[in-house]
Amino acid sequence: MVVVNAENAVVGRLASYVAKLALSGEEVTVVNAEKAIMTGNKEYIFQKYVQLRTRKSISNPKKMGPKYPRRPDDIIRRIIRGMLPYKKPRGVEAFKNIKIEVGVPEGVSIDINLGSAPNTIKYVTVGELSQFLGAKF
Repeated sequence: MVVVNAENAVVGRLASYVAKLALSGEEVTVVNAEKAIMTGNKEYIFQKYVQLRTRKSISNPKKMGPKYPRRPDDIIRRIIRGMLPYKKPRGVEAFKNIKIEVGVPEGVSIDINLGSAPNTIKYVTVGELSQFLGAKF
């Protein structure tokens, strides 16, 4: 089992790294999910996720969807799923081997630390995004 620390890690790079580990057969646990960062303009990121959560179907306005998550662990899980062939058996097995935690559980030692100091001032943490969307974590 590999434990990856998401603190100050860019979400896309973290997701591709974790997806590759999972596809190779490793069991992966990501900790500190709320401290991962998304680079870019804060207002643009917030606006994009609000639009994703309130999108309606063109053919049937009563039907809402697709549903996008609010909690930081679910946001990162959804991003990682996009890096996997999740509709094929290989991707389904890889996705089952991924666990994502908010914070660090007791007795867990971190194996891989992907984050360093962000090299940009324009970023938002996944925790800030989920609080903006109304998550309670």
